[in-house]
Amino acid sequence: MRIPLKVFSISVALAMLLPLGYLILRAGNVGTEKALALVLRASTLQVMGNSALLAVSVTAISLALSLPLAWLTVRTDLPWRRGWTVLATMPLVIPSYVGGFALVAMMGPRGMVQELLAPLGVERLPSIYGFPGALWALTLFTYPYLYLSIRTGLHNLDPALEEAARSLGYSGLRTFWQVTIPNLRPAITAGALLVLLYTLSDFGAVSLLRFNSFTRAIYIQYLSSFDRSLASMLSLILVLMTVLILIAERRSRGRIRYYRSSAGVMRRRRPITLGRWRWPALIFCGLVVIAALLSPTGVIVFWLLRGLAAGDSLQPVWEAARNSLYAAGLAAGAAIVLAVPVAYSSGRYPSRWTSLITQSVYVGYGLPGIVIALSLVFFGANYAPWIYQTLAMLVFAYVVRFLPQAVGSVQSCLEQISPRLEEAARSLGLNRPRVFLRVTAPLLRPGILTGTALVFLTTIKELPATLLLGPTGFSTLATQIWSATDEAFFARAAMPALLLLLISALSIFLILSQDSID
Repeated sequence: MRIPLKVFSISVALAMLLPLGYLILRAGNVGTEKALALVLRASTLQVMGNSALLAVSVTAISLALSLPLAWLTVRTDLPWRRGWTVLATMPLVIPSYVGGFALVAMMGPRGMVQELLAPLGVERLPSIYGFPGALWALTLFTYPYLYLSIRTGLHNLDPALEEAARSLGYSGLRTFWQVTIPNLRPAITAGALLVLLYTLSDFGAVSLLRFNSFTRAIYIQYLSSFDRSLASMLSLILVLMTVLILIAERRSRGRIRYYRSSAGVMRRRRPITLGRWRWPALIFCGLVVIAALLSPTGVIVFWLLRGLAAGDSLQPVWEAARNSLYAAGLAAGAAIVLAVPVAYSSGRYPSRWTSLITQSVYVGYGLPGIVIALSLVFFGANYAPWIYQTLAMLVFAYVVRFLPQAVGSVQSCLEQISPRLEEAARSLGLNRPRVFLRVTAPLLRPGILTGTALVFLTTIKELPATLLLGPTGFSTLATQIWSATDEAFFARAAMPALLLLLISALSIFLILSQDSID
């Protein structure tokens, strides 16, 4: 069984490396002089600066929101802490382009606020397009990555460290800055890395809000140019920026360790009494939830009711919903079928080869969707025209992008299953396939379900791959939202946006429900 499993895993890894390999090959054919000229163009340098500025700004503001929010919901006697925790996490179900649609529909030239202020003589609001809108949208819908990471760090922080500082005469504020924050560095770094990479790879929000970052520039170059060399070079630069960020993050850890100062189980810490700061804390939490969750949802519902009142047909929405569910279901099924053998091979037969295979599979997760899609467009148009712009090519792109989610879920579950259970089954005369089917697979059920739900959730929200690789006439909820918002048909975009949010919320519920499975 080991050799077939190894061959299968290597085949999967090579398939996952196809987009990156072809992108490097195509960029290499450009030539050194032309490549340097393209990279050193003023427009290219401006795009690099725009992307870096947006990523750093979103990360900084997300930290400014997440740190006090996490501290209030973990360490204080804030009323309704569990409710605030759930509400502060829920913006994760809102795709960036849905958030961008809600922002444009509310603050744009034909939006709700403009209509409300028109009777007062306000003919035009300050433009929401460009950097301010992209910063606003991406911050509100990515800060939960940092928030959840910092919450975990606060839960794991040994209270003895802060108590020792207070016993030495430190004030509460000084203890927070000199003891708590330094020990939260790994959690802050991990969350900030997620926000940073998400912002760099985002396509939907920056496109709808017309901010010229890497992903939008790549898409425009792909559509408007006969020579796609600049698009491939921009894609490769974006990949290199992602790799450099990952290397810098790993080196920033250094050899510093953050072990607890005491052994055993940590005692429960007493919540800090807010006192007169309770109401300001509640107002702060309320404003964040209103801006990131209630406001976008309210805008979507408003435009939905307006469209229904105007007699808009919902028939195209149901067809797009069926297409979205079908494509996401195929991708989730294919991903879990590939993930289980790869995760099992890595977990039960660890070696340099299996480690390399796992790392190769994870490469796709570091590639923005627009880069994977563009690579497969080039490959399909030149070498596989029979599969170009087919559902099979689209599903393959989804699997390349999101297979690591399924592998990670199955791997984490497999690590909790003792190999002795399989050894006992083997000693009773069962062969390896029967041991897997009768012993291992049932125990892997939570990881399989979680991985399937994760891939389904992220696939149904994926926009750039669907735009570039979807079959002709294949409309999904994501592409309907994008096209309707781009043409300022907000009522037409509302129903697919609301359906997408409901499906995403159900997927999140399924993922969270696995925690209760024995």
